[in-house]
Amino acid sequence: MLDNTGVFESNSTCSVSLGEIEAKPLTSFSHGGGCGCKIDPTQLSQILANVPRTTPNPQLLVGIENSDDAAVYQISDSEALVFTNDFHTPTIDDPYVYGRAAAANALSDIYAMGGRPIMATAIAGFPVNELQTETLQEVMRGGVDACTEAEVALSGGHSIDNPQPIFGLAAIGRVHPKRIKTNAAAKPGDELILTQPLGIGVLASAYRVDMLDSAAYDEFVRALMHMNKQGSWLGEIDDVHAMTDVTGFGLAGHLVEMARGASVTMEIAADVVPVLPSALPLAEEGVFPGGAYRNMESYSAVLSFGEDWDLDRQLLFTDPQTNGGLLIAVDPGATRDVLERLTDQGCPSATVIGRVAAKKATAQPHVAFVR
Repeated sequence: MLDNTGVFESNSTCSVSLGEIEAKPLTSFSHGGGCGCKIDPTQLSQILANVPRTTPNPQLLVGIENSDDAAVYQISDSEALVFTNDFHTPTIDDPYVYGRAAAANALSDIYAMGGRPIMATAIAGFPVNELQTETLQEVMRGGVDACTEAEVALSGGHSIDNPQPIFGLAAIGRVHPKRIKTNAAAKPGDELILTQPLGIGVLASAYRVDMLDSAAYDEFVRALMHMNKQGSWLGEIDDVHAMTDVTGFGLAGHLVEMARGASVTMEIAADVVPVLPSALPLAEEGVFPGGAYRNMESYSAVLSFGEDWDLDRQLLFTDPQTNGGLLIAVDPGATRDVLERLTDQGCPSATVIGRVAAKKATAQPHVAFVR
């Protein structure tokens, strides 16, 4: 708390005058940025090994059984609540962009379920004795502006003094129980649409070592602050069978979750998958975050690539995305209309990247990248 002299008091033995705090880059406090700071999938499975995968509560329509984006709880015949919480460490030093990206990333979980967010509370942890008040105010302003764009009431929150900056939201949305889009309902024959290009993790890694020119930096910022509001109207389309957002486990990891949930095979036309233009040459130089390697190791048993592919080409598909796009399984008859609408509403890179195929009876669900 602040006393009347303007000195910050904490439970520690250190007191620092806020006016004397030296400006420090946000990313200097974190060992991993954005959704790349997630616990790797293999470790996470071990940590959750004793957590029940199902619940006897019939009103809990979606829980942790298929690693979906959010939980869904039915409150009436015509309405269900969608709940998520999501936060991450800084991907960028601009505090406003960080706050806005973190909030957009959290709200994306609601959109990915076909829902419409209605309220949120903030989750915040900062090394308050080491960051200037103005910096923290800018993080909050970014979060508020993201909520305002989504027409969501930011209604409170919880904060702690924490060595690494973390920021995000606990968010609630609403959806009709018959309109929920899970990550486990893709059908053989469906086409797969990705709404935003890959490469955010590559740009984040390049940013940390000062390898981005001004054009690449602008592209990085635009990608981080994108809002997946399209998910709300996609949820109203019967021919959209399944949906998720592409975040920390990379495109490949989220395809694996969809394949496992529906017990199918995903066939991806690798050469048409959109990638941020600035990220391509950096990927060719091997500029990837550690999360891309961890994701590859965790999912390698259920991924297949051409024999002539080098590792850098493969890692683009496990590159962790912070606030990445939506991944949609849609009936082929509706693909054209969905793509046209996505293009008109802020997703010019939306692309059909592959299809869903039935798996062989003795095979496990997997993802095949072909050229």
